[in-house]
This record gives sequence, C-alpha cells and structure tokens, in this order.
Amino acid sequence: MKAYWAGAWECMTSLVKIVSCIGSLALLGAILGCAPVRQQQSNSFLPPQPRSDSAFVTPDPPPLEPRAPLAPDAAHGVTTSQVNLQNRVDSLLREADWHFQLGRRHYQEGDIAGARREFDRAIDALLTAPEMSSTGQHGAIERKLESLVEAIYRLDLAGLGSGDTGEPAYERAALDDIPQMTFPVDPRLKNKVLEEVRATASQLPLQVTDAVLSYIKYFSSERGRKSLLFGLRRAGRYKSLIHRILDEEGVPQELIYLAQAESAFLPRAVSRKQAAGMWQFVAARGRQYGLMQTPLTDERLDFEKATRAAARHLRDLYQQYGDWYLALCAYNAGPGVVDRAVERTGYADFWEFKRRNVLPRETSNYVPIIVAMTIMVKNAREYDLENVELDPPISYDTVDLEAPTNLSLLADLAECPVSQLRELNPALLRNIAPGGMLRIPKGSGTQMAVLNTIPQERRLAWRVHRVGEGDSLSSIAQRYGVNQGSLAALNTSITGEPAAGELLIVPVAQQLERVSVNRTRHASSRTRTAAKSRIGKKAQSARTASTKTLPTRAVAKNTTTRSRAQSRRAAQRKVTYASDLKPRAKSVKR
Repeated sequence: MKAYWAGAWECMTSLVKIVSCIGSLALLGAILGCAPVRQQQSNSFLPPQPRSDSAFVTPDPPPLEPRAPLAPDAAHGVTTSQVNLQNRVDSLLREADWHFQLGRRHYQEGDIAGARREFDRAIDALLTAPEMSSTGQHGAIERKLESLVEAIYRLDLAGLGSGDTGEPAYERAALDDIPQMTFPVDPRLKNKVLEEVRATASQLPLQVTDAVLSYIKYFSSERGRKSLLFGLRRAGRYKSLIHRILDEEGVPQELIYLAQAESAFLPRAVSRKQAAGMWQFVAARGRQYGLMQTPLTDERLDFEKATRAAARHLRDLYQQYGDWYLALCAYNAGPGVVDRAVERTGYADFWEFKRRNVLPRETSNYVPIIVAMTIMVKNAREYDLENVELDPPISYDTVDLEAPTNLSLLADLAECPVSQLRELNPALLRNIAPGGMLRIPKGSGTQMAVLNTIPQERRLAWRVHRVGEGDSLSSIAQRYGVNQGSLAALNTSITGEPAAGELLIVPVAQQLERVSVNRTRHASSRTRTAAKSRIGKKAQSARTASTKTLPTRAVAKNTTTRSRAQSRRAAQRKVTYASDLKPRAKSVKR
C-alpha cells in the first residue's frame, strides 16, 4: 500500500514539473514577441467601417495627405478605431471636393455629361460617410454636403440642363407650420420671463400671458428652435434694410419679428390663403399699398417694396386702433375682423378677444407668437441665441432697363447664374425682366454697358458669350445653335478666331413664350382667373412636389437642422437636373 501511494506521489510531482515548464516557455515566448496573437475585438459602440464602393473609384484618385499626429492631450483616450474613422472622413471630404472640381472643369469645357457624372460622384462620396457622433465630424460632412448641393444647383440653373424653365420656386409660409399650443404653464418659467421683460427695453408692449409662455416653451423645444434659428439666420440678409425702413416709417423696430413669424424672411413664401412675400400680403391689400401684379412681376415678393408697404400698413392700423396688439391682429385677419370683435364684446382689447374666443384660431395665436419671439431674441443669452451665425447682408447694384430683357442675357453680362438674379429680384415671375430697375450682383454694373449695343427688340432672345480657352466661332455657334456666318457678321470687330476673354454677341433665335408686358384691360375672365390663382397653384404644388426635385437652398439650409437619417434621405434624392424637370413645369423646388 505504501508503494502505491509513493508511485502516485511521484506521478503528481512529474506532472507539476511539466506544467511549470510549459508556463515558463509561454512566458519566454511572450517576452520574445512569439506569443500567439489574440484576435482584437471591436468596440460595439463604434460604427462599422463602410465598404469601399466602386461607384466612385476614379482613374486618378486624389492623393491622401498624411494625417498630422495628435497632440498629447487630444490623443489621450482616443482609440485606433476612432483615428481610422476620422481619417476615413477626411478622405471622403477630399474625394468629394476633387470630384466637384473635376466636374466644374468638365462644365467649363462644355462637357455637360462629364460634369453631371463627377457631381454625382461628389455627392455619393459624402453619402457613404459613416456615423460621426464619436468623432465630432458630423458638422463637417453636413456643411460640405450643403455647400456642394448649393453649388451644383447654381451651375445647373446656369447651364447644366438649360435649367431655367421660367417658372419661379416658392416656399411654404412659416406661419403655416407653427402649431397651436396647449402646453401647461410652468410657474418657474413665468417668473423667469417676467424678470426678463422687466429688464427689456421694447417699443412694442411685451405682456406675459399663458399663451406667450406656451410659445416660449415651444420655441425652446427641438422642433420650435429649429424653425426659430432658421429664420434668425435668414434675417441677416435683410435685417439692416428692414430696420432702416421701419425707422423711416416711424414704427417699432420689434415689428421685424412679424416677418420672422410670417415667412422666416423668405421673399417667395406663399401661404395656404394665397398671401405672398416676406410680409404675406394678399393681392387686394398689396394693391392698396402699391404692390402691383402683372404677368411678369408680383411686387408682393419684392423684399424692399413689401417691407415699405408693411411698415405703412402697420402704421395706419395703429393710428386706427391706438393699440399695437390690435394693429397686429388686424394685419393678420383684416380690420373687419377686429371691428366685429369690438362690436360683439364691447371691448377693444386683444386678450379679451382671445379669452372670449371671438377671433379666428390663427389670429388668436398670432400676437403671442410675435411677443414670444421678441422676448426670446431680446434676451438671447437666456435662450442660447447669442452665437447664431447670420447670413451675410444682401448687397447689389442696380441698373435701369429700357426694354424687356431675357434674364439669361443679363446673367451673361453679369457673369452670374440666372438663379442669383432671381434671388436679387424675387418679384420676377418669368425669365423676363421688364423695363425699369433691376438688381444685379455687386460690381457687375460696368459689363451692362454692352446691353446698349443690342437692339431693344432683340433683348428677349440674343445672348452674350465670353470667349474661353479653346473656343472658336464654330464651337460657339454650335453651342448656341446659330449659324457661324451670322455670328461672324454680327461681331465685325473680330477678325479670324476670337481671343480668350473677348465678348461676342450671339444672335439666338427667339424661342421664349411671348408675354405682353402690360396687362390689357379687356383680358378674358379665364385669363384673369389663371393669373390670380398662379401663386396658389404653386403653393399646392410645393406640398406635393416629387422627391426627384433638385434640392434647393431651403432644403440645404434645413439639412443642418435635421436628424442624420433625414439628412441622408434628403441628399439621396441626389441631383435631378433642371432639364429633367421641364415636363413638370409647375413643380416647385423645395
């Protein structure tokens, strides 16, 4: 028995020695770098690396610049996967820019198909970007996508597909999107707002009520803040002009927030009730204050003329009622509604009207919306509105036109896209500028002298072309579809082939729809009805437009305020060019 236990003990001792030897060998292998490699596990909270897409592989891809080393404090806590993701995002930004520059080069050389192909690849490159919440690159991708869509859109209107169909684009009125508020009132919010109002200087009375507090709460929410910020950014374009006109007409500066509520400072905004423009005039009220409508123009859409008319209308309403809240109420619903409310209640007080429910629902919320916006903007620090990046102020020169002129000809002379002329002159309804004042880009007035060399009766069709490198009379004639001999005969000062930089007058045959500049008094009732309903149809079309429509500034601006998923869906519409939209002339680019 003793021999048995002795043998067992000897076997156990040998086994321990073998295990110890194996452990020593493993330790030695780890020290020498020969240990077996353990598979690295990826962090589940990081997005997967996107697969490379052959759709935008080019024969000569842009070189990838080496990434600068991270600073010691920035490198602390940054994983290898995060660094790789940042490198991927940087690579996509460079790739998108490279494709865009290549597309622009194709465009300048007249290769429209090549330009479209490269522009699509630029957009596709950004759409493959991974989720960037962990890298802080979300804003960079969104800004790049927004800027590319805007640049491609402008080039498209300038000539990618003869993109200007003569049909203007309209936006939905901002007031139509503000909901009716029924939020419960927070006593702490009321006390806070009362303190702010006591310290706020305002020419417009700022009365804090439950309705005002509800809208302050709404505009502080995610959805309401987006709409508020969009309008505040847009205000940068027209703020100085509006303040100047309000001061000249002797009305409170705070009335600028009426335009914020009505249209978010969009000159081509149209409401469900066919009110139009930044200040939302209906046709009859607009005519009362000098905003005329013709087949070619609607002055309600002119940001300067409409601002002047709105200031005078509000001043007249205040003189009629002696109360700014009643003046705002009458501006929205009409003086007749206010007069009837006074007769029914025996009061001349807006809040009494609201309490007794004698006003239309939209009107009863109209004053609280404007008061809430005024309180928030005047107390910007309290509502985190101090660092809003405003759009640059609009700047332009003016030129007096002696005869109706095609916008394409004016864009040739100003060397800008037609869309830029439309943006400066939102009252234009067609591709024709009637005689009179026209806004043109700053610094482009000298080129307009060439217009005097073109007969007035030819300004609806003829074009001007600045000769580029490699251009010849033959290629220019082919581009515009004119006879080479006619082109040479019209430009007698040029002998032989034109030199780069010279301006040629191109005798394009008239293909535009003939439209009478002055509305005749004896127009048929059918024609009048069609003219009156034009803007209303555009507004309805704006709500039902196909998703194939090219993304415009309104979509691009909203990209930064949408969720990531919504941004991707909006951009994945890609770039449907304006030439593809010709069969849908009544569609509205949103």
